[in-house]
Amino acid sequence: MADINGHPLVVQTLRAAERANIGHVLVAAAENQIVEAVKAAGGDGLVSPFNAVAEIDQIAAVLALRDPARRYDFVMSLPCYLPTIEALSLRRCLAGLTNADVEMATLAAPLDEDDETKVKVLAPLEGEREVAYARDFSTTIQPKPAWQHIAAYAYRRESLESLASLNPSKREAEQGLEQFRALDHGFRLAVVKVDTAPLSVDTPQNLEAARRLLKA
Repeated sequence: MADINGHPLVVQTLRAAERANIGHVLVAAAENQIVEAVKAAGGDGLVSPFNAVAEIDQIAAVLALRDPARRYDFVMSLPCYLPTIEALSLRRCLAGLTNADVEMATLAAPLDEDDETKVKVLAPLEGEREVAYARDFSTTIQPKPAWQHIAAYAYRRESLESLASLNPSKREAEQGLEQFRALDHGFRLAVVKVDTAPLSVDTPQNLEAARRLLKA
């Protein structure tokens, strides 16, 4: 609910998702205050009654609640702390599902070599290839060039539901990264390259930077 130029952070991220123009945007939140703010801004919001820890499980549960008629075959997730993500990046993430053997897609951008705090993705992203299969994720220093993971995901609905039916893998439980559930159960996770990572609003300094970037 942090204010960014007269609108809550969640509404700014809602607008970013809407600019991608790839489908209906639904904001699911645990607090009624957030949903009310989204609806006041003309968006669609849902108070989620689910307490699942993993985002995969939350998305599957909300989708089953909102779309029991199964109108949607694909779903994307975008955390509210990425209000500056580019529309093209979201479109490219969804396009990562183009190949029939890809069950999930996500994004990665070149990592600042001095930044040791970001989650890295180990995938053969060298050269001119724009899409590769993820092999691993890590929070430790990796061989150069390193790639910063961007936590936007696109799923085939049946793959999402299948993942949600599985128990967390050992690595997921140990490291708190639910991507491991997909990798450890043999799901194909495509990583799509983008040029730059969006600003992640998770500190007061980032919040001020977002206000400057999104200033009308």
